[in-house]
Order: sequence, then structure tokens, then C-alpha cells
Amino acid sequence: MPSDARTQHYPDKEALRTDLLEGIREDLVTLTRTQKDASEGATHSENRAEHAKDTRATEQSYLARGLAERVEELRLAEARLAQLPLRKFEPSDTIEITAVVHIQEESSPVDQLWWIVPMAGGMQVTNANFVVRTITPSSPMGRALMGLHTDDDGVFRTPRGERAFRVIALY
Repeated sequence: MPSDARTQHYPDKEALRTDLLEGIREDLVTLTRTQKDASEGATHSENRAEHAKDTRATEQSYLARGLAERVEELRLAEARLAQLPLRKFEPSDTIEITAVVHIQEESSPVDQLWWIVPMAGGMQVTNANFVVRTITPSSPMGRALMGLHTDDDGVFRTPRGERAFRVIALY
């Protein structure tokens, strides 16, 4: 990435949203199929308990229930993100939902782009040769970013320790 991030062009947020929604839809197809298979497995005659300690059907039903919840979360994320107003941020603005934030971590030579979205954190979108990771405001990194400005420093905790970063730009 060019050293002067303030004059850099970033990927279009509408295109990012389109790519993110496509990824969510692909995950939905896979998870829906997996959830259906798990549900059928939980009720299949071969999974009936053969003795009091046989938990195959119970385990299958827990798996099916967890997958059903994840499918519902993805459907909600898809609907909410499709309707989310996308705001253009100025360099002097505060980081909020829908900001794409360009950061440089102290421990990494590679700049990163994070897109703050209300749901579907942890996904990666590649658009116009940019790799953008989604993050929610409730994640450690999201909490650290919210409210910062361009040129602010921040830190967030991970299981492997603290990670420091600088906000290069937002849009």
C-alpha cells in the first residue's frame, strides 16, 4: 500500500457489501445442508440408544440445534447487512459502524483493512485487490477501534497478549 494513506483509493463499500453477502449466502447453503443432515441423523433409527449410556442421538440433536442457531444468525446477518446504510467517513470522523479502518500493527509490517459491521464478524472479503476483514464492535479489536480517529494509537488484548496499532486512515 502506498505510504500516504490519505490519498489512497479504497474498495467501494457497496462492492464489499455485495461480496460479503455472497460469502454469507454460500455459508448458508453449506450450513443448511449440514444442519439438515444432523437433524436426520438425530432421528435416524440407527442412532437410537442401545443402552442407558448411549448418547449418539443426544449428541446429534445438540449438533443439529447448534447448526440451526448458526443458520438463523446468518439469515439475520444477511437481512441486516443488506439494509445497512453505508456511510462515507472523513479523516476527522470518529470510527463507528460501517467504517473501513486502515491500521498498522506494531508487530506486523503489513497494513490491514478492517470493516466494522454489526454482524458477520470474522469474515474476509477480497475486492479490487484489497483484503478486508469484517469485525464487530463487540470483538476485542472492534472495542479498541470504536471512537478512535485517524493517527490515534490503540491496543487490544488477545490470548497471546496485547497488540498495539495505529489508525492510518478511515473511510
